[in-house]
Amino acid sequence: MDPKAFSYLAAGIGAGITVIGGGLGIGKLAAAAMEASGRQPEVAGQVRTSMLIAAALIEGATFFGLAICIILATRQ
Repeated sequence: MDPKAFSYLAAGIGAGITVIGGGLGIGKLAAAAMEASGRQPEVAGQVRTSMLIAAALIEGATFFGLAICIILATRQ
């Protein structure tokens, strides 16, 4: 098998793992935020703001991982 094919395969697997990890992280974040809002509705706005900032950081790390996968796949 061609080494370039292996790099495409590895990039695809890495991208899949990256997206799954980001999705799980944002899912856990949203679940915790909804639980906190349910327990203390008066701080729901602050929890929402913190959740959005944390979700943006998780998505940034996910996009970085995807960019690395794409760069490694096309580097040959």
